[in-house]
Amino acid sequence: MTEGVDLDRLAAWMDGEGLPGGPVRAVQRLGGGTQNILLLVERGGQRYVLRRPPLHKREGSDETMRREARVLGALTGTDVPHPRLVAACPDPGVLGAAFYLMDPVDGVNPTVGLPQGYRDHATWRWRLGLAMADGAAAIGAVDHVAVGLGDLGRPEGYLERQVDRWRGQLESYARLPGYPGHTLPGVADAAEWLDRNRPHSSRPGLIHGDYHLANVLCAPARPALAAVVDWELTTIGDPLVDLGWLLATWPSDDDASARAVRVEPWDGFPTPADLVARYAERSDRDLAAVAWYEVLACYKLGIILEGTHARAAAGLADPAIGDHLHAQALGLLARAAQRISGA
Repeated sequence: MTEGVDLDRLAAWMDGEGLPGGPVRAVQRLGGGTQNILLLVERGGQRYVLRRPPLHKREGSDETMRREARVLGALTGTDVPHPRLVAACPDPGVLGAAFYLMDPVDGVNPTVGLPQGYRDHATWRWRLGLAMADGAAAIGAVDHVAVGLGDLGRPEGYLERQVDRWRGQLESYARLPGYPGHTLPGVADAAEWLDRNRPHSSRPGLIHGDYHLANVLCAPARPALAAVVDWELTTIGDPLVDLGWLLATWPSDDDASARAVRVEPWDGFPTPADLVARYAERSDRDLAAVAWYEVLACYKLGIILEGTHARAAAGLADPAIGDHLHAQALGLLARAAQRISGA
């Protein structure tokens, strides 16, 4: 058993999938920015990345793995840079959880450390930033019905559900002992503004759901995206949500402690306005309400991060991490207030 993976059982399953034979060797545990397990394995001269839920699975973990694998398979042949799906096991009886194998990607997470070319050349950082906008546009351009994802989500009423859905999430934290509540100034104002200014219509499409610099790999030898990763929150809804998420998490000159995402060095990256302009070049979607999508992302992500602060107050999470994520939540809501004022 290695990192929650029984290598003998994995080998037997791989035999059934017709993959190259021989003993399976665990090569390396990979960092992924989530609690999910990513393990580089080798068999028959081939290397694969295995992805499975954590040892102590969360509710819905198996379904999340099945969903991710389904979307990665559907992305084959599209313009979205992604890891190639090799095979998926929806049955938790094999390894104790649903899992899948994908090809390794020659890429680096820019929030962990930019490769040398990006550190040396501002033009590389500029092009990586534009590639982020291109990636969001490419995801939104996927014909989800044609690739077999027509039943992946509930696009009808997607935008209408968002504010109440996350308001309810925030209110649920009150059940945690020790959490005082009312610690996110501006969250009610953001919710009210979002309800009043909701776009009247949207065109459904594929959403990554957590699209930012920490969930991509950049190509080490040229300024480009190697892959968009971590498709846990993928669904069918309004793809402009991904653009809003990118803008909400885009590093700025604000208080560094409140940044949701950090990349160093930062000079040379495009501005948020540059990202919007680039997205407009790559997509035919109406961007008149782009500020609304950014405020929604600030509102939603702020509430998500506050959940760890609430759990820390109840003794269920590290207090230092809770305080750090609370500061990020406050920064996101401050950004939402700025966007509301500008809009």
